[in-house]
Amino acid sequence: MNDASPDLSSRLETLEASVAHQERMLGELNEVVTLQWRKIDGLERLVSQLREEFQNVARQRDAPEPPPPHY
Repeated sequence: MNDASPDLSSRLETLEASVAHQERMLGELNEVVTLQWRKIDGLERLVSQLREEFQNVARQRDAPEPPPPHY
């Protein structure tokens, strides 16, 4: 049983290091995803504003022109 103990201890340390690395990577990935979603939300708001402005301009362009004042 003594022969297996150092091997198990080494394997446990390896697993703990692997889990710690994965936890750190998950935290970093979560930060990246959070930042990307914030950027996407901002871009969606901007597209919505631009769409609204475009529709307003299109409505004004399609509206009949008033007659000139000399009529």
